[in-house]
Amino acid sequence: MANITAAMVKDLREKTGAGMMDCKAALGESNGDMEAAVDWLRKKGLSKAAKKAGRVAAEGLIGQMLAPKKGAMVEVNSETDFVARNDHFQGLVKMIADVALSVGDDVEAIKAAKAGNMTIADAVSSAIATIGENMTLRRAAVLSVGQGVVAAYMHNQISEGLGKIGVLVALESSGQAGELATIGRQVAMHIASSNPIAIDAAGVDPAVVKREKDILADKFRQQGKPEAMIEKITESGLKTFYKEQTLLEQPFIFDDKKSVGQALKEAEGKAGGPIKVTAFARFALGEGIEKGPTDFAAEVAAAGGTA
Repeated sequence: MANITAAMVKDLREKTGAGMMDCKAALGESNGDMEAAVDWLRKKGLSKAAKKAGRVAAEGLIGQMLAPKKGAMVEVNSETDFVARNDHFQGLVKMIADVALSVGDDVEAIKAAKAGNMTIADAVSSAIATIGENMTLRRAAVLSVGQGVVAAYMHNQISEGLGKIGVLVALESSGQAGELATIGRQVAMHIASSNPIAIDAAGVDPAVVKREKDILADKFRQQGKPEAMIEKITESGLKTFYKEQTLLEQPFIFDDKKSVGQALKEAEGKAGGPIKVTAFARFALGEGIEKGPTDFAAEVAAAGGTA
């Protein structure tokens, strides 16, 4: 039997897009003959992934997994919304979120990590071959606290921990876990709805602050405001910007007469300790992905002569 090297497996994987274990098996079955191994994979229907890798994947699911004082969230994309209802795909997303909980938020580290007897990268390739669509692990977030809770909310949930908009929020506190979980979920729901850009003014990217100041200054100049006044009224305008865009300053969606910061302060009495938001993450499925002029379903219909 031919000696199957890691380089041969890598080469076959790059040619076919099939999973590592499938490539190793194919080379073993074909006694190391590369072309015969390609044919073996084709006959098994395992060489589909590479052909699909260039297609836009902007649908799919957000997946969450929670543990005591820790939470993970991932976005796994597919080409069509139909796949989100597929049990195999849902299981894949849950498995990836579970791995992220242990590995962290580095996408490449998650792909390289093992789940059972295969890596996540191989599991994705296998799912591509089985389901017949391009899929990608796009991003991940992992939050943790020393004491307190990591709360979660999933909007448009289709199954436990799976949906279209996911939020994690880390609350550092020595207070009661039950009370923290309640206010934490409400804050997570607020974040899903209001989409803040930072926890507070100090957390806003300086480049974003500068751009906002420049916009405000230009607006006031066009209104004919004296140059000596512009700096002062620009600072006032920034306060409005922070109130609209930062979490603790935003009007709380459950009671818009108070800010999120004020709601958290009130919750400290019930929880029995100070509460500090140390981090949050919000994933909306497909945000920022440039979609083509037609979707995959339309392409299939056109290819079948039904469009």
